[in-house]
Amino acid sequence: MKILVTNDDGIYSPGIAALAKIASRFGEVKIVAPDVEQSSMGHAITASRPLSYKKSPIEFEGIDAYRVNGTPADCVALGQHLWDKPDVVLSGINLGPNLGNAMWHSGTLAAAKQAVLFGIKGIALSTPTDVEPDFEKLDPFVEKALDLLFKNPHLNLVNVNFPHDPKGVRWTRQSVRLYDNNIVPGLDPMGRKHYWFTVVPLEPAEEGTDRWAIENQFVSITPLRLDLTNEAELMKAQLAYPIT
Repeated sequence: MKILVTNDDGIYSPGIAALAKIASRFGEVKIVAPDVEQSSMGHAITASRPLSYKKSPIEFEGIDAYRVNGTPADCVALGQHLWDKPDVVLSGINLGPNLGNAMWHSGTLAAAKQAVLFGIKGIALSTPTDVEPDFEKLDPFVEKALDLLFKNPHLNLVNVNFPHDPKGVRWTRQSVRLYDNNIVPGLDPMGRKHYWFTVVPLEPAEEGTDRWAIENQFVSITPLRLDLTNEAELMKAQLAYPIT
């Protein structure tokens, strides 16, 4: 198996080193990651300038690694081109969860989505950072999740989140909740105004969702798809407002 590993935290992240080490148990691994942090970049691609890549300044034992002056999606596009289409793309392990509505702006998940657009299985993996992640403790759960997903040919796009101290694994759905989009103003050391964009959930997580699983110390595995069509509303619209 040819496994391309990337992330949105950048080539220096300890999460990508941990993921690449575990992935190497399943096949040949190459790392192609951003040269700087690209968190919350979403599915941005670089179209206004050329991309370039260089060998990673840090060593990954037994693994070729490269840094790219672009986004997570760019790294997947360039990586699959240089490596003659890998079998799977792994993105992570992200430093910070990617749950619920965060999927919309996640650079980590965007890399997995970009893989699927190329006909490659894409898996995004994340963990919270309110305390320092213990990747050795997560190791067996990451391996278990990868083994489960590699064996299933029907799951092409999957979002996986690991709590700090997992006690099990759950299949989940995306948590969809309303948020209080709170803008916090402040001043920088030069007295200039700046603003922090924050979000606060307004509703509790429903059982069976990704956020509920993490709050209850379960690994969350959520199958996704690229088709955003609301099938139920489409059918209602066609019946209520037929177009002739």
